[in-house]
Amino acid sequence: MPAKNLTANRATLGHRVTYALRNPGRVPRHLARAARDMWLRHRHPDHIAYYRAVMRSDTRTDPDAAVGSRNRARWLALGEMQFDYLLGHGLRPEHRMLEIGCGNLRGGWRFIRHLEPGHYYGIDISPDILFAAQDTIVELDLRQRLPTLTPVADLTLRFLPDAHFDVVHAHSVFSHSPLPVIDECLANVGRVLAPGGWFDFTFDRTEGEEHHVLREDFYYRTETLVALAEKHGLRARFMDDWEKLPHGQSKIRVTHGDAD
Repeated sequence: MPAKNLTANRATLGHRVTYALRNPGRVPRHLARAARDMWLRHRHPDHIAYYRAVMRSDTRTDPDAAVGSRNRARWLALGEMQFDYLLGHGLRPEHRMLEIGCGNLRGGWRFIRHLEPGHYYGIDISPDILFAAQDTIVELDLRQRLPTLTPVADLTLRFLPDAHFDVVHAHSVFSHSPLPVIDECLANVGRVLAPGGWFDFTFDRTEGEEHHVLREDFYYRTETLVALAEKHGLRARFMDDWEKLPHGQSKIRVTHGDAD
């Protein structure tokens, strides 16, 4: 995978023109996305409703592509990468896990298989992608593992119990979220984290100006998200070893502020 350009502002006209000249085959798809973006912005001023509509559109075409995988082989590879990383960083079968933005269980099916029955809880803002997640459970014969899949209207997590989850995981969620949505999640995730638990999330990192492309892709500086977590009494650290893997995003781990 090519090295990430951490200073480019992908929202500028200059960057878009240069990218189009270098990648002419991708221009029609981008124009289609831009047209959809204009229509959905008009219909859904609220970001969650907007992105739910994006997911509905993408899931109808291809659930794997809707969660950011260009084909089934890449879907499997990214899921395995997520699983292996968490397994190497302390995930145990007895842990209770909450996956925010579980999608069609790209990584989730491996977590479900690894964890004790009933210990996996997946949420997503898109009912459509959760229907595809149910298909994954049937396809991979995971019904006896008793996973829970729940659609949500926001990331307040208000219906979940206090101090219940040892591991909270969000892959490629904050990369599609404006700061108020991220702030909402960080304001509430500490309540559902068990003592000694952790919350891992990925994000699109920039070392230049923070920006977004359409309303689908958001780029943040590491210090912005670390400060946001600390505002809510959480401790956050950048996961350097994740950078060595071929995935395209960066990762932060959040724990309770009083964690050792």
